[in-house]
Amino acid sequence: MISASGRYVIVFNGEVYNFEEIRAELGTCGWRGHSDTEVLLESVERWGLGQAVRRFVGMFAFALWDRRERKLFLVRDRLGIKPLYYGRIGQDFVFASELKAIEQHPDFDGQVDRDALALYMRHSYVPAPHCIYRGIFKLMPGCILTLNSSLEEPSAQPFWSVREVAQEGIRSRFKGSDEQAIEQLESKLVEAVRLRMVADVPLGAFLSGGIDSSTVVALMQAQSNRPVKTFSIGYHEDAYNEAGHAKKIAAHLGTEHTELYLTPKDAREVIPRLAEMYDEPFADPSQIPTYLVSKLARSRVTVSLSGDGGDELFGGYNRYLAARSIWNAVKRLPQISRKPAAKMIQAVPAKAIDRAFEALRLLLPKRMQMSRPGERAHSLADYLATETRQGIYMRIISHWQTPSSLVLHSHEPGSVLESLDSLSGIGCFEEFMMLVDLVNYLPDDVLTKVDRASMAVGLEARVPLLDHRVVEFAWKLPLRFKIRNNAGKWVLRQLLYRYVPRELVERPKRGFDLPLDSWLRGELRDWAEELLSETSLRQPGIFQVEPIRRKWQEHMSGKQGWQYLLWDVLVFQAWYAKKSNFVKAARPSAVATGIPRFTAG
Repeated sequence: MISASGRYVIVFNGEVYNFEEIRAELGTCGWRGHSDTEVLLESVERWGLGQAVRRFVGMFAFALWDRRERKLFLVRDRLGIKPLYYGRIGQDFVFASELKAIEQHPDFDGQVDRDALALYMRHSYVPAPHCIYRGIFKLMPGCILTLNSSLEEPSAQPFWSVREVAQEGIRSRFKGSDEQAIEQLESKLVEAVRLRMVADVPLGAFLSGGIDSSTVVALMQAQSNRPVKTFSIGYHEDAYNEAGHAKKIAAHLGTEHTELYLTPKDAREVIPRLAEMYDEPFADPSQIPTYLVSKLARSRVTVSLSGDGGDELFGGYNRYLAARSIWNAVKRLPQISRKPAAKMIQAVPAKAIDRAFEALRLLLPKRMQMSRPGERAHSLADYLATETRQGIYMRIISHWQTPSSLVLHSHEPGSVLESLDSLSGIGCFEEFMMLVDLVNYLPDDVLTKVDRASMAVGLEARVPLLDHRVVEFAWKLPLRFKIRNNAGKWVLRQLLYRYVPRELVERPKRGFDLPLDSWLRGELRDWAEELLSETSLRQPGIFQVEPIRRKWQEHMSGKQGWQYLLWDVLVFQAWYAKKSNFVKAARPSAVATGIPRFTAG
């Protein structure tokens, strides 16, 4: 779209939810239509890009060309809900919402960035600003990239920073009572949900039955004069199935509920689409149920609200409690004795520890009887050798612990580790972990998963918990409003209890998980064996084959559950095969790659 003055041209992906409010503030501008895109352009004309974008409530990625100044601006929303890639191909500067658009450039050579691949093997996604292709990057959330001329390198500056929001929230803590915290959170979430329910197309919501999605659906139904359409995924394996809980919550709230029970066959049919859907290797296994629930929702609605963001904002992940316990245990040992103790444990083979525990099983108290004690002891040794809390958390969030030794000729960039170090002084340990996830895991895993899965079926997914005003309020809340009595999301739970009985939502956390371990030994075995065969692994010359084959054999024997590490490899192998027409497994150049440096947040 071209602005009314003719100065600006925009290409826009996303939604500005408060555009009607901004339109009213702008007054009479000779409006040509009723879209948020026109309001966005006129906001830039009136206030300038920096001031305008700070007024926007929404999810967006856009390119803005200033015809008068001959400048290009790329802008990505505060939390990274919408994607934006950019880079150079020859003399051309390219940008797009999807890599598959950039792949169409006639000079695109698709060289795999092995350093980025090492990052992927650690995290199961490629963290920003990196990309699986050399020379292509992701714009960081909350940033404006400026290109002044075709000869210069672009520069990026934040217009909103998660790190600064966290620091400001900790400096100016909320001092009210429990009841006041619940009231204020409810007020902000009601408004966030209300804005995202404005649509001229059919609208619904994902409902897993957990705290986050149930809260969003409850607030939707409270503001709707007809039953909200809700959608859920179930499994025939009881250990993974939450559809029954979601159904009870839907019945209580009075929604129009639809559910789909998945089978391994359903998953198998989605797998060939993953490479096309995600463009990069992306190995969060819940990508499959997320795609299928999106497809289910799209059959009835065009827009669906989701509950993503609650874990990172309100301390919902179990790993926050686990990491705190591990760090407290490690701190009890004098630092000088930790590494020697770790070496002593590691010197004893895991199988020998297993045999010792088996021999003593009848003599040990019940709390000390455990499965795979050797593996657990070696894991404890690894934590003992870690000297900092950020090191503990890095280990917890890592899949393959030494990816550079697995990906041949690679050197893992320190971007995530640098992010951890730069954030280490902010808040207590639990707040530090939530901030790390908000900067890294949320945009590069959770939001990537939902955006690509929903867009693949033409469904627009909206995330009210990530309204930036909710994020800013959440960071003002002291930790006791988030984690209390060894359970996360305290304040969110209290809000939900106003709409749903406590007994319907109080149960162990699961999310959109799936029984990948048994599926790889069963219905997905032939597909996995083909991709993990020695021939398939050696052919591209990318991986150290032996560790992968060993883990596959141990998984198949039932000795270990390596499904998540193997899924990382399987997804890459399937992606590489799909993209093989133009992908090159190039070794890293000795020349610096010129990756832009960004500070965390």
